[in-house]
Amino acid sequence: MSTLKKETLREMIREGNLTTAQDLHSFLKDLFKDALQEMLEAELEVELGYAKGDRKNKQTDNRRNGYTDKKVKTQFGEMQIEVPRDRNGEFEPIVVPKNKRDISGIEEKVISLYARGMTTRDIHDQIKDIYGIQISAEMVSKITDKLLPQIQEWQNRPLEPIYPFVFMDAIHYKVREDGQIKNKAAYVVLGINLEGFKDILGIWIGESESSKFWLGILNELKNRGVKDILIFSVDGLTGLKETIGASFPKSEIQRCIIHQLRNSFKYVPYKDLKEFTTDFKEVYTAVNEETAYSKLQEIEEKWGKKYPFAIKSWYANWEVLSPFFKFTAEIRRIMYTTNIIESLHRQFRKVTKTKTIFPSDKALYKILYLASQNVMKKWTVRYKNWDIVINQLMIFFEGRIESYL
Repeated sequence: MSTLKKETLREMIREGNLTTAQDLHSFLKDLFKDALQEMLEAELEVELGYAKGDRKNKQTDNRRNGYTDKKVKTQFGEMQIEVPRDRNGEFEPIVVPKNKRDISGIEEKVISLYARGMTTRDIHDQIKDIYGIQISAEMVSKITDKLLPQIQEWQNRPLEPIYPFVFMDAIHYKVREDGQIKNKAAYVVLGINLEGFKDILGIWIGESESSKFWLGILNELKNRGVKDILIFSVDGLTGLKETIGASFPKSEIQRCIIHQLRNSFKYVPYKDLKEFTTDFKEVYTAVNEETAYSKLQEIEEKWGKKYPFAIKSWYANWEVLSPFFKFTAEIRRIMYTTNIIESLHRQFRKVTKTKTIFPSDKALYKILYLASQNVMKKWTVRYKNWDIVINQLMIFFEGRIESYL
């Protein structure tokens, strides 16, 4: 249903002699200014308890005391208004707060555009075209810097005491530091809680990915309240198994099967790839570890001489590739791959693709935080068949879940 009746709208169009979109914008700007002025007058009337000129109902020693000229930024551009004053200086306007000259919501719009990965030049152009307000690169930076305390609070927030699944991976960017361009890693930890919902536990910016940096992150998770993690799903970084074992010695560690398959297939030419992948499917879909290992040996006999490197890594990493064979299909589907976190990384890449080099760790952190918040808003549905999964986990990890339910 329309906010205004058609007759009222048509009368406004006739009286305002509106024939173009620009005419409408100018008319609405004047209307907005008049409405804003009236709202300020109404606020002061409520504050004083009597209408202007109504001395009979005056029950206060305070009174009106003229106006202060004030230039404000609005969604219709800049405009000059008159803010009414009171003699006692007690009036605190709500519609145009004291010491605030921007009532346009521009800051929220800048942050929203920044979160989508727009460059400072694009943000400047869009804000100028729509609102007629100039926003410099420095101003964009200052506006988004207001997020830093919020980011710090989010990054240090208390976590849940137990997570059935945790996924760890890093995504890499170029960042300017001390006058040099360095390769930096954004370390991301994603958890699934006891209710079956996904949550980003934190994002850390550091040097190129290393097990030592991961150790610091895991210890930080413990300091934020995490007491137990049942299953880690990770990529193939050297030393990561030992790192996790040092912080969470009772946890299962599963190397991403998809990563392992990709690493194997890159050694196989296209002419043999289809047959090779079909054979390997019998390994990672086997009913148990014994059958899977037997199938791996059969593949070695068939392909080992032709593609030794494609198979060698499976034996070398079998200890971290095989844990998922002991679990049911419902649990396997969650733990055997880090696709869940790679999907998050794809969202990060969408908003960072226009920025080949970040001016600082802080700039990178801000955009990844904003992107992560947008992604998490969509995570409103828990994992399929979660009731089955959690009951199975309670059997596999007896005594480690019940006290947290």
